[in-house]
Amino acid sequence: MSAGRHVVVGGGLAAAKAVETLRDEGYDGGLTVVAREPHRPYERPPLSKDYLRGEAERDAVFPLAADWYAEHDVELLTETEATAVDLAGRSVSLADGRTLPYEKLLLATGSDPRRIPLPGLDLDGVNELRTLDDSDALAAALRTAHDGGAGRLAIVGDGWIGLEVAASARSLGLDVTVIGLGTHPLERVLGPEMGELYGQVHTDHGVHLHRRAQVTGISGEGRRATGVDIADGTHVDADLVLVAVGAVPNVALARDAGLALDSATGGVVASATLQTTDPDVFVAGDIASVPTARYGRSVRVEHWATALNQGPHAARAMLGATDPYPELPYFFSDQYDVGMEYLGFVAGPDAYDEVVVSGSVPDRELVAFWVKDGRVEAGMAVNVWDRMEDVKALIHRDAVDRAELESFVA
Repeated sequence: MSAGRHVVVGGGLAAAKAVETLRDEGYDGGLTVVAREPHRPYERPPLSKDYLRGEAERDAVFPLAADWYAEHDVELLTETEATAVDLAGRSVSLADGRTLPYEKLLLATGSDPRRIPLPGLDLDGVNELRTLDDSDALAAALRTAHDGGAGRLAIVGDGWIGLEVAASARSLGLDVTVIGLGTHPLERVLGPEMGELYGQVHTDHGVHLHRRAQVTGISGEGRRATGVDIADGTHVDADLVLVAVGAVPNVALARDAGLALDSATGGVVASATLQTTDPDVFVAGDIASVPTARYGRSVRVEHWATALNQGPHAARAMLGATDPYPELPYFFSDQYDVGMEYLGFVAGPDAYDEVVVSGSVPDRELVAFWVKDGRVEAGMAVNVWDRMEDVKALIHRDAVDRAELESFVA
């Protein structure tokens, strides 16, 4: 089929899978990808795990080969910033002064690290982790700290990125301290029950955890960071610091264009087909706030599977498909010898009545279920594999007996 130019703004997995799907589905019109980084679109999970540790080659982060874009007549603009979208004129303005007309536009602009106002953030040795270049810089800093210093890493933040880097750094032989606001790591995401599981995992591997800790600044000597100061007077010595306090969706391009935003999720309002409030503009990945029939609300999820699945779905919608996006939120994490898969959605601590566990928490082989009014909202499998389809079936049921959940892991 021939058509006018389609434009994809984004440099992550959603963008890569979208353009791949457009070509696979027979779209043979003009196709341009606008990526602000100097790399072709890549995926991010390895950046805190095997790539950071030097166990995966650089090419492992790229879902499409370097020559794929030229071979499929896709114009790839790297190191290029999209600065504005003109909905009426159906065009994208670029920082270099060019203007790209589009027939259909996909915004997959991802997220940036959340930045907090801390004294000392500009010191050498203070890192963040979002991009491939960030991962390269952090990997080099970890090697330097291990080989040339005391080998001490302080991590501000006890979310997924912070804990995955902590696990990677410990496996590389560094002394690691994690400083978190909550009583338990991952408490905001998993609640106290399963958050404490990860707290024990890291404690068992020698990570020093500071809980309910308010960081007041990063100290240094000259231009070099030397540690982290906590409000209770504690000072954590460090050769390098990672600040990992969450991410903020990149919605400015959509907002400034006049597309509707979702105040509840912080994302861009999308229909079930990933169409925005403009019929020619679609969204996928971190910025997409998508209605879910199962939960009766829109959900925005900053994880790999969302990009993997929404990129192709948005691409097909750009070509006229009208089926609603069907996937439940899913994410995974690998830390030490603990592998986890999570399926479903829990809005917060008031969105469930209890966590029902099948299996053994001490042995770290279990499936945990978040239950509200007798209905499974989400399930997390820890070192239990090939059960996500079963978990999905339980989530879609109107009610599940507690005994059935407790016996889920034989």
